Amino acid sequence: MTWSMKRYDLVYVGFAPQLIIPLFGWRFRHKIVVQDFFISLYDTMVWDRKKFKDKGLAAKILAWLDKFTINRANAVITDTLAHAEYFVREFGVDPGKLKVLYLEADPVIYYPRQAVKPVEWQNKFVVLYFGSVLPLQGVDTVLACVKRMEGISSVVFDIIGPVAKKDLQQYAKLHNVRFTPWLSQADLAERIAAADLCLAGHFNKTIAKASRTIPGKAYIYRAMGRPVILGDNPANREQFSEDKMNFYVEMGSAGKLQEKILYAMSCLGLSH
Repeated sequence: MTWSMKRYDLVYVGFAPQLIIPLFGWRFRHKIVVQDFFISLYDTMVWDRKKFKDKGLAAKILAWLDKFTINRANAVITDTLAHAEYFVREFGVDPGKLKVLYLEADPVIYYPRQAVKPVEWQNKFVVLYFGSVLPLQGVDTVLACVKRMEGISSVVFDIIGPVAKKDLQQYAKLHNVRFTPWLSQADLAERIAAADLCLAGHFNKTIAKASRTIPGKAYIYRAMGRPVILGDNPANREQFSEDKMNFYVEMGSAGKLQEKILYAMSCLGLSH
């Protein structure tokens, strides 16, 4: 069964248009094509997740898919201005085609509220981090910071996400951290509400994409009215001004992250 495109003037291609346009783009001739191009396959698989080596055959194919796809669009939606500028440099796309659409948190789930800390953490300063633990997120920096701060009894960490087994074996024995592999969004929101400070990142300093994307968790923390530490990069500064709720930190440094946590703690009227 096939579908007719005759009655449509505009086609919106959502997630991963690289999987659609090269195969079915011929069906969109004479149509206005709008693409959601939040993710470059080349950038993600070669530089972010390091699945393929740059200059190798797979990398060249992914780069071709990206360039072919994005240049077939009449309009391209990206998640940050920094990403849009990267696509212009890397794939030669016309800057006039690019439109930035920032993400938002679901207000039905994520909204300001009060939550009760666990009994054993009632008098502690709770620092929360959650994520899918991709390399660019820099969870290694967060974990190294947890270890550095083990001797500060007033600060504890709530880490939510699929932390690697080797890291769990190394860090789970620390008394200042709780690990949770997965939570529903509703339960996650409650844990965020109970935190005094939230870590957004990204914290990886070596993966360029980390400086071109705003972590989705940053929008969630903002929607819930929580103080947050952000990686100091151009993408984050597109949306977050440095103030008493938003603290910037040098990316890739556990020592600087520790300093910023203690600074934020003092700014929030608490001491260690």
